[in-house]
Amino acid sequence: MTTIQRFDARAWLLFGAMALLWGVPYLFIAVAVETYSPAAVVAGRTLLGALLLLPFALRQKALRPAFSKIGWVLAFGAIEMAGPFLLLGHAEQTLPSGLTGLLVATVPLFAALIAFGGGDRSMLSPARLIGLLIGFAGVFVIVAGPGLAVEGGGGLVAVGEVLLVAVLYAIAPFVIATKLRDVPALGTITLALFAVGIFYTPIAFLTQDQVPSIESTLSLVALGVLCTAVAFIAFFALIARVGPVRAPLFTYVNPVVAIVLGTIILAEPLTPGLLIGFPLVIVGCWLAATGGRFRAVKPEPEPGLGSTPDERAAELPPIAPS
Repeated sequence: MTTIQRFDARAWLLFGAMALLWGVPYLFIAVAVETYSPAAVVAGRTLLGALLLLPFALRQKALRPAFSKIGWVLAFGAIEMAGPFLLLGHAEQTLPSGLTGLLVATVPLFAALIAFGGGDRSMLSPARLIGLLIGFAGVFVIVAGPGLAVEGGGGLVAVGEVLLVAVLYAIAPFVIATKLRDVPALGTITLALFAVGIFYTPIAFLTQDQVPSIESTLSLVALGVLCTAVAFIAFFALIARVGPVRAPLFTYVNPVVAIVLGTIILAEPLTPGLLIGFPLVIVGCWLAATGGRFRAVKPEPEPGLGSTPDERAAELPPIAPS
């Protein structure tokens, strides 16, 4: 195995692709739920993503190990996809897409708290504690600060839904690391996507009460193709290029993409609370996740899909796709 010390041109291209692919879903979700029910959005994107990932999973022979631990794969799918995807769709019927993307970016804050609860005492370092305080202060400013980015009880409920999504996204990697560490990530994801899609399909038919528009349909297809299938393939390639520690750094760019696209394309307002809270959340997440370090303490080995169990456990992002 080799050690990657820096980003090369291909790594930067993959990094930029991931910043876009997991920053744009909030825009697509906002458009899709205009005429599709949240359950229909979940069913459509997961089944389409699973079908596109299936050939790769078969080629990697990743499905059989996933089937051997089907119970935990289903649990992972519920935590990582079934709950979050539905909650996001429902929340974006009320919240702006940019605000939703920023609130999801609080995953590192909740992941740090979960790690501390599991015995990780590195969270007691001053930098990480300060990061938690700054990050949650940023959330408070966004929700209740100047300009009132969130108005009314419905908006507050939607904020709660998105923060619950962040908690679920923070829990999911722990399931991978403890219960599915010997299962290739590609097999886990593909099988989980199929299971979630099959589960939501009848609910989608029962809850769909209007004729979908062309714009919503195109957005739903983009969610399944670009933001699910293509994004996971690109993310695996990025991990193989720069390692599991450096790869997820693009997630700090995702909320920028979400806010910019929401403002430009959907004419969503940039409130003072959002402008003030945004840098607080990003800085807080970075401090809580890294302790203020710009690079890993030790260089990371280059993992390959289906390599050692510990490396396969790191193939899932600490921040999940929206």
